[in-house]
Amino acid sequence: MGSTFGHLFRLSTFGESHGGGVGVVVDGCPPLIPLTEADIQVDLDRRRPGQSEVTTPRNEADEAEILSGTFEGLTLGSPIAVLVRNKDHRPEAYSEMAEKFRPSHADYTYQAKYGIRNWQGGGRSSARETIGRVAAAAIAKKVIAAHFAPTLEILPYVESIGTLKASVDTATVTRETIESNIIRTGDPDSVEPMTDLIKQVRSEGNSVGGVVACVIRNVPVGLGMPVFDRLEADLAKAMLSLPATKGFEIGSGFAGTQMTGREHNDAFRMQDGRVRTLTNRSGGVQGGISNGEDLFFRVAFKPTATIMTSQETVSTAYEDTELKGRGRHDACVLPRAVPMVEAMAALVLVDHLLRQRALCGERDS
Repeated sequence: MGSTFGHLFRLSTFGESHGGGVGVVVDGCPPLIPLTEADIQVDLDRRRPGQSEVTTPRNEADEAEILSGTFEGLTLGSPIAVLVRNKDHRPEAYSEMAEKFRPSHADYTYQAKYGIRNWQGGGRSSARETIGRVAAAAIAKKVIAAHFAPTLEILPYVESIGTLKASVDTATVTRETIESNIIRTGDPDSVEPMTDLIKQVRSEGNSVGGVVACVIRNVPVGLGMPVFDRLEADLAKAMLSLPATKGFEIGSGFAGTQMTGREHNDAFRMQDGRVRTLTNRSGGVQGGISNGEDLFFRVAFKPTATIMTSQETVSTAYEDTELKGRGRHDACVLPRAVPMVEAMAALVLVDHLLRQRALCGERDS
């Protein structure tokens, strides 16, 4: 069912949004990496519901339990299983969805494909599935820091919500700035208007989307493969596998189509004994391979599909009907999407770092 991701650092997520729990099994983590539940909990706390006034009020502690793969605080090199139990699930809030397909959700397509679905909150299609990804990425970041690139920084932030766009300098933005506000934007001046917008659309029973941008600094040269396993292709698949995503662009993205080649090309120069580019319209990737410049990409998230107003839909008996959303939902997924984007970036990078070492060994770029 498409629940496995990665080649050498491989993860399989499991669980439904209103079942007993959700989690992940990670295979391919090297041994002797220091790892405890506390290392994972930091990122789960950033992703969890109920963390601020602009997120869903579902109250889940999302406490991680490591079931296997570690001993005395170190990884063993064997599969690591992490479980997070669901405690504040209320499947009764979704009883009407048992007989009606929610517009723009996976209800109809899942039913048409498999002939069965868990209608309690979306099952595997719920964003709650991303708990496993975030837990796996916490492990991945430990591997990256220990074996490959201790100075590598993955810094996603909310760039826009609706028509409101933040002003963020990708060269100077810090994690402290991003995490200092409930929107998780790198522009302090945008926090209040974005917060007000989310509250407004929620009061109207509506929702709003936006864009998460991400800059990754101190990326080693040489990650990615030509043709099918290009670094930007794997990043695109990773990001578009997240719930509610509708677009991905790297570097200049679609804006690059309005430039000429002379305007768009990143000229090379030598600086401090290494090859650098004067500009970075390539977004840190050329020919599918990282060039050592900052990776920069954007991910578009649609408005949350569940809204608290009546909509036209179809029943499981294939008759026209109406449905009004119930339950506890984010009016805007963007603030909680930031750690999800970071997680998928880390999972792509650790896998390519391991593949690069396996293919080319350890050598200077």
